[in-house]
Amino acid sequence: MALKLGQMLLKTGAISDEQLEEALNAQKITGGSLGNNLVKMGIITEEEILNYLGKQLNVEVIQLHPEDLKQEVVSIIPADVAKKFSVIAVSKKGNTLTVAAADPTNIFVLDSIKFVTGLNVKPTIASEAQIKEAMDNFYAPADIAAEAMDDILRDLGDADLEVLEDEEEMEEDALAAALSDAPLVRLVDSVIVDAIRRGASDIHIEPYERAVRVRYRIDGTLIEMSPIPFRLKAAVTSRVKIMSELDIAERRIPQDGRIKVKTSGKTVDLRVSILPVIFGEKVVMRILDAGNLSLDLTKLGYSEKALDDFMHGVKQPYGMVLVTGPTGSGKSTTLYSAMSLLNESDTNIMTAEDPVEYNMAGINQVHVRSDIGLTFAAALRSFLRQDPNIIMVGEIRDLETAEIAIKAALTGHLVLSTLHTNDAASTINRMLDMGVASFLLASSLNVIQAQRLLRRLCGQCKEPDVLTKAQAAMIDMPEEEGANVFKPVGCAVCNRTGYKGRTGAYEVLPITNEIKQMILDEANSLQIKERATQLGMLSLRADAVGKMKEGITSFDEVLRETIE
Repeated sequence: MALKLGQMLLKTGAISDEQLEEALNAQKITGGSLGNNLVKMGIITEEEILNYLGKQLNVEVIQLHPEDLKQEVVSIIPADVAKKFSVIAVSKKGNTLTVAAADPTNIFVLDSIKFVTGLNVKPTIASEAQIKEAMDNFYAPADIAAEAMDDILRDLGDADLEVLEDEEEMEEDALAAALSDAPLVRLVDSVIVDAIRRGASDIHIEPYERAVRVRYRIDGTLIEMSPIPFRLKAAVTSRVKIMSELDIAERRIPQDGRIKVKTSGKTVDLRVSILPVIFGEKVVMRILDAGNLSLDLTKLGYSEKALDDFMHGVKQPYGMVLVTGPTGSGKSTTLYSAMSLLNESDTNIMTAEDPVEYNMAGINQVHVRSDIGLTFAAALRSFLRQDPNIIMVGEIRDLETAEIAIKAALTGHLVLSTLHTNDAASTINRMLDMGVASFLLASSLNVIQAQRLLRRLCGQCKEPDVLTKAQAAMIDMPEEEGANVFKPVGCAVCNRTGYKGRTGAYEVLPITNEIKQMILDEANSLQIKERATQLGMLSLRADAVGKMKEGITSFDEVLRETIE
């Protein structure tokens, strides 16, 4: 039987007794393998350890490259086994499985893999970093997250949890102290850090009768992650409340708060919403990561004409620019991008937002609070006494706000705002239905933009496809039958979804003199849309279909996000 790594290195004089003892003590404190600790302490290099082990054990040292590995081979070893022993399957020939291990001196590891897979195991040696990178690429995130969660929960003894389960009977100070225990803190922190690392926009923690589900919204779609143990339900919610400075004793009414965290050298804001449901309290954390905010309009997916039309409206000295679409369609990003473009030292920009999502240097941002009378309308009235050049109103919700915004647009201010309508043309009818006079609307509008967000196909795994007759009929474009498109597949890079990132689909309606006359005549939205299309406007669906034919998105996304 082979000697342990430390004994082997010691026996050949590669390290001294003192160095071995020092590395073993560090291992007890920080964890990790002995070899990893020796490398971190600068006693020996990783390459020296690998080459030494290869010679002593007569085992091949290999360089792992993800492109040389195959999913079906890697999956032979379960994720929890691979992570626990730092091994990965490299190839399979007949009944023999070649595996790369960071420490092949551990006979127990090889025996375990042989038992789990039912195959003969041929060991090779690879660096721990390369094995970890390969695992991140090939194992599903939920599998890795589940094992990481298990690692954290091993530190949680039964005694720790007993106190937390009776939290309703505890004094507030005592509960706060109990919830500061390191394992529980690490559990909540790990969920937040993992979501930020994956580029999620929201974290959902949802209590059910016998389970607590955790989901991340990534690229607009909710993806289920490893669940939190049911017995930690109340403790996790209370920990989030403490972090966001909410009342941990109040469990009957909704509460809203904010958390500011720093991870990987960047500061991230989280907007917290806690809502009582029948089995506890649901927690939703909106992740406001300024590092993920793209403020370059040219990189948001506009066609050339759509961008030109939108920019023309935004660069007018006065008038109104309206951006419409459902919640989560990227309206705020569009407005922030426009303001970033207009933000000069000689320009006074003021915003009324509910809430302020991102802080922008050089822009005066006001957080609307209806509960104390600081409504959009009240903020707008005050803005007009603050000598603004540009005003951004988070949303036009009522006639009062609409009238003040139009008054501002007609008196020399550029006004940017949003509404919730299905397309650009129906925004005009929505404003008229609110009670806005048609002559005021026609005089004040510069441009209206409707938008949606489409998931981008993963560049690593998308596959060519052809649009069928049935699919062409479903998007009301029979002429597109046989078009070359791409379809999602799913791989480790895209969390098995087939999509990575998002792009915009835009319908930009410039308010030309002809469209102004149609507004004055109170034409309906179908008539306005039809005429605008004749004048060159791309509808949301037409823009999305163009992106599908370019291989940017898929047929399913076009169908899901747009209607004709």
